[in-house]
Amino acid sequence: MRKLLSAILTIPAFLFLQSHASFTLSAPQTSKDAAITKTTQLAGLHGRVTVRRDERGIPYIEATDDLDLHFAQGYVTAGDRLWQMDLMRRTARGELAEVLGAGPNNTALEQDKQHRTLGFAREAEAEVAQAAPQSRALLEAYAMGVNAYMNSLDAKSLPPEFQILQYKPRRWTPADSLLITKLFAEALSTTWRLDIMREALAGLPAEKRAALLPEISPLDVLVVGKDTRKDPSIGERLQRPGSPSPDLIAALAKNQEVATQALERVGLYAEGLAASNNWVVSGKRTASGKPLLANDPHLTASAPSIWYLVHLSAPGVRVAGVTAPGLPGVIIGHNDRIAWGMTNVGPDVQDLYLEKFDPANPIRYQTPQGWRDAEVRHEQIKVRKGFTSSETDTVLLDVTVTRHGPIILEKDSKRYALRWTALDPKLNNPDSAYLINRARNWKEFSAALRSFTAPTQNIVYADVDGHIGYHAAGVIPIRKSGDGSVPYDGATDAGEWGIYIPTEKLPQLFDPPNGMIVTANQRIVGTDYPYFLTHSWAQPYRARRIFDLLSEKPKLTIDDFRKTQGDVYSVGLGPFAKQAAKILKVQLTDADQKLRETLDAFENWDGRMSADSRVAPLVIQMRAALRTRILTAALGPDLVKIYGWANFEVSLDRLLNDQTKDWLPKEFAGYADLLRACYGDARETLTRNLGPDEAKWTWGDMARVRFSHPLAGAPLIGLQFTIAPFPQNGTGSLGATVNVGNNVSMRLIADPGNWDQTQHGITLGESGWPNNPHWKEQLDDWRNVTPRAFPFSKEAVESATKEVLVLEPAPK
Repeated sequence: MRKLLSAILTIPAFLFLQSHASFTLSAPQTSKDAAITKTTQLAGLHGRVTVRRDERGIPYIEATDDLDLHFAQGYVTAGDRLWQMDLMRRTARGELAEVLGAGPNNTALEQDKQHRTLGFAREAEAEVAQAAPQSRALLEAYAMGVNAYMNSLDAKSLPPEFQILQYKPRRWTPADSLLITKLFAEALSTTWRLDIMREALAGLPAEKRAALLPEISPLDVLVVGKDTRKDPSIGERLQRPGSPSPDLIAALAKNQEVATQALERVGLYAEGLAASNNWVVSGKRTASGKPLLANDPHLTASAPSIWYLVHLSAPGVRVAGVTAPGLPGVIIGHNDRIAWGMTNVGPDVQDLYLEKFDPANPIRYQTPQGWRDAEVRHEQIKVRKGFTSSETDTVLLDVTVTRHGPIILEKDSKRYALRWTALDPKLNNPDSAYLINRARNWKEFSAALRSFTAPTQNIVYADVDGHIGYHAAGVIPIRKSGDGSVPYDGATDAGEWGIYIPTEKLPQLFDPPNGMIVTANQRIVGTDYPYFLTHSWAQPYRARRIFDLLSEKPKLTIDDFRKTQGDVYSVGLGPFAKQAAKILKVQLTDADQKLRETLDAFENWDGRMSADSRVAPLVIQMRAALRTRILTAALGPDLVKIYGWANFEVSLDRLLNDQTKDWLPKEFAGYADLLRACYGDARETLTRNLGPDEAKWTWGDMARVRFSHPLAGAPLIGLQFTIAPFPQNGTGSLGATVNVGNNVSMRLIADPGNWDQTQHGITLGESGWPNNPHWKEQLDDWRNVTPRAFPFSKEAVESATKEVLVLEPAPK
């Protein structure tokens, strides 16, 4: 891709300064009476559709039936985010190299190979074919709207990315919308690499494995059930020994790197599946006497935002919130009766199977019934030769598919097949958004979730009648034996999936006595829950902090919710700083004046990861160094490369508090010596990254917010997509804070007592066109944690209207 970007300089700059057609509607207005109106006739519409825009450019779409509503949503969304939509579908289909070239180190090509192996395109087509008639009709209407917008463009009015890369988008299809869901599934439910990691750990002593793979913490905030029994952790129960070769470890690490880069490019990477905060409180805990609900999903910062604000209205529905470009309906938001917000559960819905192939016939593999021929898909990947030409080479890829799924990783004669709920069309349907958007109460909401087949979510609920609730929703398998924590022997039926956890048996809660529900990717169920969800949960720090903050005041307000969303106190790093100071001060000498000053600062630190904090960088770098030294000593230089367990932080807390000798690297006499070395590591890292001037060692200098656009690196032409980095508040890594900084992708505070007071904002803006006033106008709101009110009622929408687009059926 580097060659492509350098060639961009040869294109006249004026080609990329064309105004978006709808920009002519943008002008300062002072009242609804002055709103500018434009009319467009479109083939495919049945009736008149009105699209109002407010000061943020948010579309309020009003139609006379559902088909026209979806048509108009597709049309309007494409007008703002067409290239983003095309980038996401190309990513999912494995067609990036066709427009980007192979890329540095063949990155784009390798990403295409991964997605061709998964077969998302084929799965999406199968799901459309089996979809209920109404769902298919709505997807088709949305696609018709997208295509109607594309038909209005010529070479000079295409979004700038198409002009820079010199290609035109092909027609949108219903399957393309479902491909967006597949990318969310990849980001929020990929766990198969953990299976190989755990297999590699099986040879370690049980006690060490338990500390490496912890599940339970005193800080846990359970939503459903209690810890009524002590279950052995997965680390204690692993029995199957594994000894992955260095080559297999390297292949796995490379596979992860390629996948991460692909998801980051489209703004969908979620580290450790830990994506989001949400909570809801009942009226007895609020100043208004009505429930309040909050949600802030955490995904990689990107330009444009992964979310798109929209208000939809037709007979039987009035709903507002966010969706992802390419997806019809509203994913997170509220209608006139209920509100809902989502965080990721992250259950284990992927299993690996070590298949046994016939050495004499590499297509034939063993099953309990004997040998069987695998399916082989012959994929042809187009790879652009160069930027100045649209000519392509073709790279051939054969994908082997067993009864369990595609061979996802192979090395050293080991061939692992992947089974995943997202790759079974029978387990997926596009019905839930339509039903949730129209639900009127808890009963209808719960019924709608029976159709929810997206990545399993913690969904909090509030309604105008004062009720609150929680429901985990998604498709989670029940294995014939075991829990899929390590790869199964593919030649047996031991790891087969027979049935799935019934929706009514998934964790749920309605009107809890304490009037509060909090989820932040933490462990949500006690040990008394009868079904297996996962062993891998996020750190409990965010959930614990939210719970504590909400518990401090008897009557909460929207402003309290906003302050909680912006909170940057680290439950993990604050105590760590004080414990490190306590241990180190014991062995200080007169020569340690600099260290003494640092430890005094640690003791007095308020634990807040504020941009101007000069203590935070040293604390987090010391903790990172401690983690690295302890894990490298425990696992060795190879295995540590693939080790990843978000909840290990609670083990690290315990190891330091107890100063457990079994975990002390052998080159140190005690934890004071270890921490002194970590202090040296931290200073060395900060000097290398920030320079020798310690006055510049602030958290905001170390952690910068970056909204990356895939073409921002292009010489000169890329400047239009560039958003200057700026200091970050909060952290989403070690010792995560409620405000995770860079990865807060949107913020919602829903008020069922007055929907017009609901606050909702995304990171940058509604438009994907960099010369549009709505490209990044919400950025200051995002930085200041001040999402604006999102008008909902008919009167509020009309009052907020700045421009109007009327869509009418074209004459036949």
